[in-house]
Amino acid sequence: MQTRFSCYGQASTRPSPVNRMMAAFARSFRDGVDINLGVGYVNEKTIPVAYLNEAMQAVAGDGGKYRQAFNYGAPDGSANLIAALRRFLRRGLDEATLERKRLIIGPCGATSVLDSLAQVLAPGLVVTSDPLYYIYADALERRGFEVLSVPEDAEGPDLAALERKLVGLSDRVAFFYLVTVNNPSCTVLSNARRRALLDVAARLSREQRRKTPIVFDLAYELLLHDPNAEPFVSVLPEDELDIVYEVGTLSKVLAPALRIGYLLGPDGPLMDAMVQRTSDAGFSAPLFVQEMAGYLLDTRIEEQLRAVNAGYREKAVAVAAGIGRSLGPFLAECRGGSAGFYYYLTLREIETHPASAFFKHLTRDGGEPRVLYVPGEYCVHPRGDLASIGRRQLRLSYGFEEVPQILNAIELMRQAAALLS
Repeated sequence: MQTRFSCYGQASTRPSPVNRMMAAFARSFRDGVDINLGVGYVNEKTIPVAYLNEAMQAVAGDGGKYRQAFNYGAPDGSANLIAALRRFLRRGLDEATLERKRLIIGPCGATSVLDSLAQVLAPGLVVTSDPLYYIYADALERRGFEVLSVPEDAEGPDLAALERKLVGLSDRVAFFYLVTVNNPSCTVLSNARRRALLDVAARLSREQRRKTPIVFDLAYELLLHDPNAEPFVSVLPEDELDIVYEVGTLSKVLAPALRIGYLLGPDGPLMDAMVQRTSDAGFSAPLFVQEMAGYLLDTRIEEQLRAVNAGYREKAVAVAAGIGRSLGPFLAECRGGSAGFYYYLTLREIETHPASAFFKHLTRDGGEPRVLYVPGEYCVHPRGDLASIGRRQLRLSYGFEEVPQILNAIELMRQAAALLS
């Protein structure tokens, strides 16, 4: 007898390639020996355990301010957390813009906000960058969307390539999805390119006489640790058609386990549908966790941001030096290092996909530490412009492991590359 599945359910019975790869590696991972540069976890040293404990005690001890903190909450989010986030967001947005926009809390982190968007918006084309956020791209395709990936240059998705790809397809675009510090490539979306992409979405909206949302994923914006980098500027104040939405998270700067993700944008039917989706998914995000996050935003966030970014800056510089020293002769390009915690490497000749000799050498059983990275083949659209070059690319995370282990892994990569050259 067979179980009847929805289209999404049927697609979900087959684990994604990166899911299979990570699961296989994890089953035999040797703590203290093997080195995981593939996992996108934050560094454990950046998680403020003492502050989290302080926040828990504060929430549990003040039943007046944090009413019923261990009960169910409202589906649009804790009033305390929303107010704290609004105060925090004044660092980059004017009061008038914040006053005009609605802010809601997702059921379980920023990923749940993205998943809800895929639930409430009609399927169609999703315009995004290439390399792309492969986890969400896979999920979108399981939901019945098509991904239109646009190769990026140094500032984000290439505008000329975007215009070519949109010819004859404008009526099929469901929404634009841009990660402002791209995962996997860590390319920083420039402010000029952000405004230009808004112009494209606005033009499509006018042509089609319907709103075409443009969603900016700010997951890594708070980790802009390069002192010479241009500060991010939101386009929410320039949004004349009410089509801009920003997805934010506290995972990268406080703790992923808090699972706090939010959506900021124009009030209206889409926001109403998102709140109903949160209610359907589980009433609300855990209320006591929301209250803890609000407390930390009001009391500890500035010192936490300084500490986190100082730590990642130090790691970024050290790892960049290691990449240049060990892999320089084999590299065609290296991106990243200004924000977030990834480097995206393109090798000149050596292939990096899971069936390649390079990958197999680094993950083989033996006396040496095994090294895992995310192959570029998983990071580019399989039917996109970069499918071929993706076979020579890889994403390297300097977030989770410590610098000595990362440098050792890069040296092992050099040895593998030398053997294959």
